[in-house]
Amino acid sequence: MKIALIVGIDHYTHVSGLHGCVNDAYSVDSMLKRNDGGSVNFETKLMTSTGPSDSISKSELKDSIKHLFTQKAEIAVFYFAGHGHIESTGGYLVASDAQRGDDGLALNEIMMLANRSPATNKLIILDSCHSGYAGASPENVDVSTLAEGMTILTASTAEQYASEENGSGIFTSLMVDALSGSAANLVGQITPGSIYAHIDQSLGAWDTQRPVFKTNIKSFVSLRDVTPPISLEDLRSIIEYFPKAGFEYQLDPTYEPELRGRGKTMPKPLEEHTRIFARLQKFNKLNLLVPINAPHMWHATMESKTCKLTALGEHYRRLVAKGRLG
Repeated sequence: MKIALIVGIDHYTHVSGLHGCVNDAYSVDSMLKRNDGGSVNFETKLMTSTGPSDSISKSELKDSIKHLFTQKAEIAVFYFAGHGHIESTGGYLVASDAQRGDDGLALNEIMMLANRSPATNKLIILDSCHSGYAGASPENVDVSTLAEGMTILTASTAEQYASEENGSGIFTSLMVDALSGSAANLVGQITPGSIYAHIDQSLGAWDTQRPVFKTNIKSFVSLRDVTPPISLEDLRSIIEYFPKAGFEYQLDPTYEPELRGRGKTMPKPLEEHTRIFARLQKFNKLNLLVPINAPHMWHATMESKTCKLTALGEHYRRLVAKGRLG
């Protein structure tokens, strides 16, 4: 079972309101509910506040978080978009009824609930100001206290504000882009780590907010599956052509299906070789291999050069060799 509590708060009774948090919550909910292709993914609970009629109180927020982290799930995800607050006593997520920032739900209390959760994997995603405080030790903010299976992904550091742009949080917009497929690996899996990498690379060194990623896990889990850029059958075949690290695959003109550009003495294409070459070209387009001493794969065939795996290609070759690609 995969479950997610998704909260977006625009309406605040006593502090300034926000504008993009509810939209962000709907976007995240839409992404997590279904995998690419429509298969069921997360069972979600969506809580949003746009006005007084659907205000979210601190007690309602706390009860929902407590329920989430008492479930024996494969993955339990908590996403929050709204006001965040920090002071000497710690960090807070601010609900609709807060009189001031420290009336919010303490991040330390949320972490206590998450760390005690029986869920195999726990993920907290916060698009709020000062959210990078999450997981910090009350005694030493430079030390994180995460139970095994716990991951935190936040929009900003403890000192920074989270920004909005075009009616959506910059952080969540990048996260939704990552979940839509931009952060997928070659088997179509999107992990918390790949989402962080996508966001981190998208925000430059001079941006006013930087994402924070903290984790204590043995292996990443997939939050969403999308159609992979290469079939599993083709990817598994990598070990047929590259049986060991550093191996170079020999090419010649019989691998190139096109007849153009051949000298009169060059051999014609062989069907078996052109079939192999089609796969090798897929690997090349995905940065899994490169031709040696040739600018393109076509030149490598015409000039009887070799090709070899890149570091990424070697990574997937090892996964295939160890039987870890399904």
